[in-house]
Amino acid sequence: MAHGDMERTVGRGWFTRFLDGVEWLGNLLPHPVTLFALLAFGMVLVSGLFGALGVSVPDPRPSAADGATIEAVSLLNAEGLRLILGNLVSNFVNFAPLGVVLVAMLGVGIAEKSGLLSAMVRGIVLSAPRHVVTVAIVFAGVISNTASEMGYVVLVPLAGAIFLALGRHPLAGMAAAFAGVSGGYSANLLIGTVDPLLAGITQEAARLLDPSYEVYATANWYFMAVSTFLITTVGSLVTIYIVEPKLGEYDDSNADPSVLDGSSMEKLKPVERKGLLVAGMAAALVLALIALLAVPQGAPLRDPVDGGAGPFFRSIVAFIFLFFLVTGFAYGRVTGTMRNDRDVIDAMASAVSTLGLYVVLVFFAAQFVAFFGWTNLGVITAVTGAEFLISAELTGPLVFLFFIIMCCFVNLMLGSASAQWAVTAPVFVPMLMLVGYAPELIQAAYRIGDSTTNIITPMMSYFGLILAWATRYNKNIGIGTMIATMLPFSIFFFIFWVILFYVWVFLLGLPVGPGAATYYPAG
Repeated sequence: MAHGDMERTVGRGWFTRFLDGVEWLGNLLPHPVTLFALLAFGMVLVSGLFGALGVSVPDPRPSAADGATIEAVSLLNAEGLRLILGNLVSNFVNFAPLGVVLVAMLGVGIAEKSGLLSAMVRGIVLSAPRHVVTVAIVFAGVISNTASEMGYVVLVPLAGAIFLALGRHPLAGMAAAFAGVSGGYSANLLIGTVDPLLAGITQEAARLLDPSYEVYATANWYFMAVSTFLITTVGSLVTIYIVEPKLGEYDDSNADPSVLDGSSMEKLKPVERKGLLVAGMAAALVLALIALLAVPQGAPLRDPVDGGAGPFFRSIVAFIFLFFLVTGFAYGRVTGTMRNDRDVIDAMASAVSTLGLYVVLVFFAAQFVAFFGWTNLGVITAVTGAEFLISAELTGPLVFLFFIIMCCFVNLMLGSASAQWAVTAPVFVPMLMLVGYAPELIQAAYRIGDSTTNIITPMMSYFGLILAWATRYNKNIGIGTMIATMLPFSIFFFIFWVILFYVWVFLLGLPVGPGAATYYPAG
């Protein structure tokens, strides 16, 4: 049997037929903009029902007073109407990914319009082995989540362009990058901004039981570092053997003409090579400036109190803009595609104009997310799930399987890692400490659940952006297609990550981080 026939046979197996069913069901849903509008309206009605029933749960947060409860808040009343109408604009403009995307795209647009991105893609892919590119994209996605906006705004669309240039389905490239950035959110070789954030929440929860307990930002570093290679391997294999065969040959009839560059497979011209050299020199200067501002003790982008790198990480989007502005213009000046400030302005305007659908989608998505937060229904769901596990009285290592599954489920509704952990940590950390497990281990298990379902929930802040990128390659794509494309990553990440967790912790007896205990009390 020929290789192509084998691929088609595997591609139409039971699992792919299952994904076809998921896609079909998902695409029965209305347009994503309409869906978020309906969800926002439905949330108002549901909140009225739960509010009238007086649904509430005990408040597990450390700051809560004794006997405090979290109650379902109804938006189906006069106060709710005032809240909705009075915050309609602020919900939109304060939606975190909106400003990030718009600012970053101003810079990325310059690099794209000048031809820099096209030249980079061609230089990378024309001589690269097929599967090495896939591995590199997933790995870059995992590493980029140290500064997650860069992964979503730059790497995901770039991966689509790379796959298209190689004659492969661009949505498969986007899926591979999205899986690395978001599905592998907690895997990294470096300590990122989320590590100290989660460690602080874990420490506060642990101190409910042990007031002197300390949890450090490096608490999960060992396990997350080795997870980087797991996610890269699994993500690459899923892309090559499941996602690409299911997507099949790419049909560009429904694509935005701007993404179909007929010169995408041409060899680099001498002037383009010179442009890339100058752009590389410009990039080195920008990176040197960033290092000067962020690395030395007392540098402007280090915290003046503790010397931490928080101000630097909060400046990542500004550096994305600056990096592509400088390198894109440098390349354009050499190649003749950009000559003055007017060309730069036109490039920025063109980039923002491509985000029309995303801006519309964000308006309605922001209302739904805000309504969901106001009603407290996500928090109530999280606490209810925690109480269920407590009532099951699980005490052995198997408890972590149920814990991770519950975190996966809650993550479908509470997209923020810190918000979800702030609610669940005060319940689970003391509970699992009492049965003998250390807070660092509990946090590591939580991060598996928090990461693996990011890529299949529209509640994840950047899901709408990825969908908007995808419509450039297929204007008819729906939420069902997106979820069906990403579901294999979610399933296999969960399976192999859980296996790694049990092997690493309970079979090999290795710590999840430097100085991190596995059992409590340690010993």
